[in-house]
Amino acid sequence: IPGYGDSPPVEMVVTAHGRRTFLDHVLQELGMQRPVLVSPSMSGRFALPFLLAHGDRLAGFVPIAPVGTKDYTAEQYQGVQTPTLILYGDRDTRLAPQALQNLQHLPEHRVAVLPGAGHACYLDKPEDFHRALLGFLHQLK
Repeated sequence: IPGYGDSPPVEMVVTAHGRRTFLDHVLQELGMQRPVLVSPSMSGRFALPFLLAHGDRLAGFVPIAPVGTKDYTAEQYQGVQTPTLILYGDRDTRLAPQALQNLQHLPEHRVAVLPGAGHACYLDKPEDFHRALLGFLHQLK
């Protein structure tokens, strides 16, 4: 993620608008048409502004205990019609409950909890993660 960890600072990603624009450019450069956006942890700072502005351009959204969910109101989430799979590990007792509390306002959501998995549930329980993700993808139009 630009500007995080060991990546060089990028002026564009300082604001939510800049992060949304950055993600928009990435998707355009990749030529993606109605992708499913999978958003674990820190990537929420990019995915959530994009979802709220351009959710209609996504076939689906899969937040995995993303950061930044409290930055938006229930009303903002309620305006998004993107099919969403809220996915998290039941051992993620810090970020996952906060994300669920906020993301449950998305009208087209369902929830998948991975027993015995922590914050990086896709690493802790990869088979369960892929089963939940594939099940969601198969149900999309």
